[in-house]
Amino acid sequence: MSLEQHNALIEQLKPLLMEDNFHELFEHLTSDETNSTRFLLKMELNRLSSLCTRVIDLRDKSELPCNSFTSGSQTHFLDEPAKSSFIETLALYQNQYTLGVYEQVMLAHKTRRQKARNPQAGDDLALTPFIASGAVLGSYFNRSEERMNYSIRIGVLQPGLSEVSGITVDLSVGGARIRLPLSNGVNIEKPVRVKLLELGEEYYFEDLQNGVDYQVVDSESNHEYTWLRLKRIGGSDALTEMLANLIQGYKYRYKVDINDILVAATGLGFERHYLPHLPHLPLYVEHTEEGYQVTHKLLSRDNQKLQHFFRDEKEISQLPGMLTANRLKALIDNPQTIEHSLFFCFTFQTQGNIYFYSATLAELLKKELLGLFLHFGTSKSSWSIFKLASHQIDHQTSYKSSILPGDSSDYSALTEAQLKRFTHVLQLIDLTNEEALDSYKQWDPMGHHPNELKPFGQAKLSLDKIKLLSLQFTERRNEARFAFKTQVNVSQGKKSAQGFTLDISGKGLQVTLNDGIEFDATAPILVSFPKLQTLAGKTKLSQLPYRLIRTRKNGVTIHLAAQIGHTPHVGVAFINRLIEANRDKLQKLTEANSDMKELSDGLKNLLMRELACVPYFLEKTSKSAKLGVLGVSKHSNTITDLFAATAQDTLQYDLVSLLDDGRLKRDFIDPIRQMKPQYGLESFEVFVQVSRQSQGRVKIKCLPPAEIGDQQAQVHFIRQSQNLGKFMALRIYRGATGKPDLSYIKRELEYINVHAPHKAKKLEQLMWHIIGVGELLEITPEVMLRFPSLYNVIDTN
Repeated sequence: MSLEQHNALIEQLKPLLMEDNFHELFEHLTSDETNSTRFLLKMELNRLSSLCTRVIDLRDKSELPCNSFTSGSQTHFLDEPAKSSFIETLALYQNQYTLGVYEQVMLAHKTRRQKARNPQAGDDLALTPFIASGAVLGSYFNRSEERMNYSIRIGVLQPGLSEVSGITVDLSVGGARIRLPLSNGVNIEKPVRVKLLELGEEYYFEDLQNGVDYQVVDSESNHEYTWLRLKRIGGSDALTEMLANLIQGYKYRYKVDINDILVAATGLGFERHYLPHLPHLPLYVEHTEEGYQVTHKLLSRDNQKLQHFFRDEKEISQLPGMLTANRLKALIDNPQTIEHSLFFCFTFQTQGNIYFYSATLAELLKKELLGLFLHFGTSKSSWSIFKLASHQIDHQTSYKSSILPGDSSDYSALTEAQLKRFTHVLQLIDLTNEEALDSYKQWDPMGHHPNELKPFGQAKLSLDKIKLLSLQFTERRNEARFAFKTQVNVSQGKKSAQGFTLDISGKGLQVTLNDGIEFDATAPILVSFPKLQTLAGKTKLSQLPYRLIRTRKNGVTIHLAAQIGHTPHVGVAFINRLIEANRDKLQKLTEANSDMKELSDGLKNLLMRELACVPYFLEKTSKSAKLGVLGVSKHSNTITDLFAATAQDTLQYDLVSLLDDGRLKRDFIDPIRQMKPQYGLESFEVFVQVSRQSQGRVKIKCLPPAEIGDQQAQVHFIRQSQNLGKFMALRIYRGATGKPDLSYIKRELEYINVHAPHKAKKLEQLMWHIIGVGELLEITPEVMLRFPSLYNVIDTN
């Protein structure tokens, strides 16, 4: 049973901890408990009574004056309420400074601060800490063999290291998970030799007597122990057979370990909430004789606007014209240099043709045309700023995200061959902020003339060079969809708007309107196709009835289905003829064959290994909601590193600077509850001041630009942040989630349910409790460019 259910008993036992007859009292008070519960209680009480060496310093955490307070050989800095709590709790432990004293003082301080900030809030909200846990996305430990929770004594050896005693947590033929004391001296970068002591006593194998060689693949620690995840790299065939027989024979006496599968299923469940809202465009690079080139891109529901931006008047994507081989090489050769990953773009229309102009920050700095490009480009309605994030693909790792025992670790040969050809994954991120356009117009062209921008004009492409695949979700339209752009007029009662189609199918349309309108979903919407009327002859393509399926972008993007009555729908008949006559010319957006689905899944897995952002998930609670989970990867990330610096445990992130003072409710819970899943994501920005303090600590302050003040005040805030430590800017996306896509993790749930049904049920409940999703994206380089006086101090780290 959970210790949380025994809090009252623990509190009852605390005052008795230091008594001479504690053992007798403990036996009496816990006589009705099971042996396992009594063991857990004793472990917890031993932990609380262990001596503590941590110094409590509240000088940067309290709004009250703090004074020095000496206890034993340590000097703490406490405010008056914390001092009273310290003295009171110290008495429980017979004036010994233990871990229980430390935790009680910190909890009392946090509770007091939260109640002071939210005097009207209920106890549940006041006691909720702004600590988010990390869910690993994209990098899962897959085992194609079963392993079991089997605890035996071991000895761990390394050259120059005395034998370290420990135990196995679980064991499989090809690997193990072991627990060692925290101070063990093991170098996790080098192989370790493990002696399976109890097996060596029962079975005689030379490998067991000498030890088996393992490679360390993962490590995690707490204040007492270190856990190592190991992969076997040595040992004979006889040892392999013995371990396989051992696991098979003990399979029904010990629990089969499902931890890796549970971690993978949890990560995949969170992925399915996030990926429909992915706002960035994933691109996949191959290296050919002509150099690096983008050959594939991956479409989600919410990145279609980005995909359509690069289409010209003939629906040909001009994206390869911006991502030339030279620019890609410069980016890939210098992945940490922001000058090669920041792109500026605008379009110019003449005589019905659309021409694209683009440049990288490095090119503009080299030619001293940055001021001209920004000043002139921002006068165009198509002005856009893009960031291109890049990471190299590790082909030693399986392309599959989740492998159950007995599964093949590979896709089909054709899919595997294609995935092996990719060298890098790029993420095209739209950093454009229309509210910042006036800031860019302050850039001085320095006497340069717009004609000097002609070299940045892209060569016009006549063919689509990048293959498009869609992320595999439940397709809302049963028919194939095709990219097609034509003008439409829509109306409903007194409401009317103009726009254009993004894609078409026989019975459906996706339309982007010039202005967002809130239509009534219960009434028909009348659609007219003025540009297609010349092709239709006597067929009248006006005032055709459609029904609203869903909206996104606050009514700017709408999905429509033909409203079919007793007579044939003129629009359906015409669009079907249009598709049939031009099937070879139209780009198909959805594919049905299994090879494409496999490739799409593989591309998704490559993307998720190293996202350029940090997804977060809003979880419904009994009284409100909490931002309880951040999606993290095994790679370092400046955002997660920032919030981990003020948290105490591994995979814990302290978001108090972002969510405190009512901002969780104001900026996340309330807006998300007003949204619907089909709306897509909206965003806001915060400026972050990171102050370096003594003993390696950091202080984080997060403020929206509007709260800081005008442009002069924002410049002052940035410079002050740089002097104190570091300045960062974050764009925070938010949106509502729909029903969880449990069908995607059906096999994992079934496997978990066989061995641990309570964990399968808990995972399903967690997925159903997710009501919001978003991401934290660093936009510091773009924000710095809003202030011409600061552009030369862009932080490229």
